[in-house]
Amino acid sequence: MRTLRLLLAAALALPAAASAADRVTGHAFATRSEVIAPHAMAATSHPLATQVALDVMKRGGSAVDAAIAANAALGLIEPTGNGIGGDLFAIVWDPKTGKLHGYNGSGRSPRSLTLAEFRRRGLEEIPPTGPLPVSVPGAVDGWFALHGRFGRLPMKDNLAPAIRYAREGHPVHEVIAYYWGRSVARLSQYPGFAEQFTLDGRAPRKGELWKNPNLADTLQKIADGGREAFYQGEIARTIDAYFKANGGFLSYQDLAAHQGEWVEPVSTNYRGYDVWELPPNGQGIAALQMLNILEGFDFSRIAFGSAEHVHLFVEAKKLAFADRARFYADPVFQPAPVARLVSKDYAAQRRALISPDKALREVQPGTPKQLEEGDTIYMTVADADGMMVSLIQSNYRGMGSGMAPPGLGFILQDRGEMFVLAGCERQPAHPNCYAPGKRPFQTIIPAFITRDGRPWVSFGVMGGAMQPQGHVQIVMNLLDFGMNLQEAGDAPRIQHDGSTEPTGPATAMSDGGEVNLETGFSWETVRALMRKGHRVTFADGPYGGYQAIARDPDSGVYYGASESRKDGQAAGY
Repeated sequence: MRTLRLLLAAALALPAAASAADRVTGHAFATRSEVIAPHAMAATSHPLATQVALDVMKRGGSAVDAAIAANAALGLIEPTGNGIGGDLFAIVWDPKTGKLHGYNGSGRSPRSLTLAEFRRRGLEEIPPTGPLPVSVPGAVDGWFALHGRFGRLPMKDNLAPAIRYAREGHPVHEVIAYYWGRSVARLSQYPGFAEQFTLDGRAPRKGELWKNPNLADTLQKIADGGREAFYQGEIARTIDAYFKANGGFLSYQDLAAHQGEWVEPVSTNYRGYDVWELPPNGQGIAALQMLNILEGFDFSRIAFGSAEHVHLFVEAKKLAFADRARFYADPVFQPAPVARLVSKDYAAQRRALISPDKALREVQPGTPKQLEEGDTIYMTVADADGMMVSLIQSNYRGMGSGMAPPGLGFILQDRGEMFVLAGCERQPAHPNCYAPGKRPFQTIIPAFITRDGRPWVSFGVMGGAMQPQGHVQIVMNLLDFGMNLQEAGDAPRIQHDGSTEPTGPATAMSDGGEVNLETGFSWETVRALMRKGHRVTFADGPYGGYQAIARDPDSGVYYGASESRKDGQAAGY
């Protein structure tokens, strides 16, 4: 404990990174002003993708066209977080109907891969890389579903910028180069990875030109042949042959049978604003559960960064994540009691478990009888007509499974790692137990805020289990602490780790977990948290990546904000 105290004291003695420049307005931790524009806005995790989105809208494309174009570009220029081998979720504000539309573009496990096969191999957990964690990629299906309802330009036009960058090359940015370098040693063992994602066996360095002609060819086939080119054409046959040759199970039949779905977003009201998430198999409603619990505390009397602020946030997270581990799964196999989980009276029951002076060490999910009653990119785009898109897309763990079919230029996701194997023969089985043709638990979640039925903020915070925690912090920063859109993302973040996970009871929290705090929280806060029983640590980079667009309800002017911790950019015109 003495060593930890000394490390914390040393870390907290350092100035916050943002204080290196003195700004004359706003909070000291703000890195820059919000971007403000009258007609359109894009905020993505890469400046080139942001410019692609703006160019598409300037040519008459909708926000959905721009989002597709930017996402296609990000699969090339930020393969460390996403690509067409992964899944996609989106929330779209449609100004014509005055409502939000949700899309779940997640894929299912291979039909031919059974629980018995895992048992035959002696596995109690699904490995994070290789052929076994691969599920059907849903991103391309998501593009065409969104485009079919809200697109204005031909898909050829939307995919053209990514194709051009793939052929001509682009310089690799700093944070992407860092994560790419971490992936090469781990994934080069898999066929096709080193050949398609390294330069002479190493990752590209910052500023080096990167080309991916194979991905250019794949995107051109999709542009020419549509959705079927990916799921029923030559691309699907190449994937099928690759997995047959390399001990995998993903098949042509799995790809041909894939279909994403339109879903109704779920909301809760927090201090007069409606916060929207998508229902399971994703984890979005964990953010709504946390907000409902926190709404019962008067944060007008609680300072940002105080021990009370951090303590209440962490305890609410523990309670929501206990339910997340128990109830969130593919609703086709295990419907979650969503209405009950996000209800105010249930939040009041859970809130009563929080002590102001003592951290919870173990947390059980809510009473089932009562409940039965009822590594990623995020981007957002808004157009001149008022359409706003909140979109998130991922290969899951970093660059994914490492499985890169020859000639295609992309890596398949490893989302299937999130299934549970242990104890699945017992009844009742864990809701996230593995089954063929099942969608795994998903971490990627887009978010949206409305007020009085009008759109306000489209936002997201990428980064595994940090995502609902990040969503809640953004909402609190905006509504409880009065920050502007950029400050809400720049403020030092809290990340609690160690809650019971949806991957099974073997990971149940028994020690209260640990609280990771970014630089910027005072030693007085850390000391007070320790006295409440929290284990406080510092971690390198688990705090997520934020993008957001806000719309002034009266003027229609857009405000944009982008994550200062990554390579992103918000820009408009």
